[in-house]
Amino acid sequence: MKKWYLFLVSILLSAGILAGCGNDTAEPKKDGEEKVEESTETSAFPVTLTDAADQEVVIEEEPEAIVSLIPSNTEIAFELGLGEKVVGVSDFDNYPEEVADIEKIGGQEFNVEAIIALNPDVVLAHNSGAHNSTEGLDQLRDAGIPVLIVNDAQNFEEVYDSIEMIGKATGATEEANQTVEEMKTRLAEIEEKAKSVEEKKSVFVEISAAPSLYTAGQKTFIDDMLNLIQAENVIEEEGWPQIDEEAVIEKNPDVIITTYGYYTENAVETLLSREGWQDVTAVKEKQVYDVHSDKVTRTGPRLVEGVEELAKAIYPEVFK
Repeated sequence: MKKWYLFLVSILLSAGILAGCGNDTAEPKKDGEEKVEESTETSAFPVTLTDAADQEVVIEEEPEAIVSLIPSNTEIAFELGLGEKVVGVSDFDNYPEEVADIEKIGGQEFNVEAIIALNPDVVLAHNSGAHNSTEGLDQLRDAGIPVLIVNDAQNFEEVYDSIEMIGKATGATEEANQTVEEMKTRLAEIEEKAKSVEEKKSVFVEISAAPSLYTAGQKTFIDDMLNLIQAENVIEEEGWPQIDEEAVIEKNPDVIITTYGYYTENAVETLLSREGWQDVTAVKEKQVYDVHSDKVTRTGPRLVEGVEELAKAIYPEVFK
């Protein structure tokens, strides 16, 4: 039960449903646009960044101890080779497997005292929840700990910004640039292969099961992924709406994707046997597949893997 609860909170946070989409007020520049006073490509220290909350953050020396308040920041840090420096992570962190042995500092409400006790050189916060954690973040700043609020990425370009910001803040600029280039290359290869799709398939993405059906609508990461691989999202609403079963049945998608099988057993089998859905094309033709939730909602390097999983599920004849 706890595993399912953590999943549901995590997915809603990723979707912006609980986090309020992270839109702070009075942002004169692009969310997460960073400013580095050094003119060199390498992150010589001290380094000054302007974070996603338009706060100037000065990091005097290359961090040796890092606390991450959200799983996406943690995954980026590990991808940049900083895993051994991460001393604290959120209760929702589950990747890579090494995070199981790292000190947990809380969930939406992080433990300020626990973080201070870890004596971090930088805390990687996130703009999706920063407006709900102002007091705690200020306490960390008052304790002399630099707090970097990473942008709440809404597309791949903004994910690249997140990676580059964390790289500059931690002395891993080169690794960040390499990660971004690798992601761009892999996405370009997927997009090129998708050009051979002759007939688009309609897709319904279910991010939480009945009776509380939530789905991915327009202007979401999942919608962008579907567009990239030449698939059509049957949901016309924007964001992450709750939807009635009857509405899905009426839309009659060619393919149904669930994103909670990692956390809930028999997700596909349960949907295939759902009462009243037997005439939906995807169910009738057994075109129901599960993809890993974190790979299609968590704004980090594994998003490319999420695109690949979606592509193979929807167009197996193209993405073999």
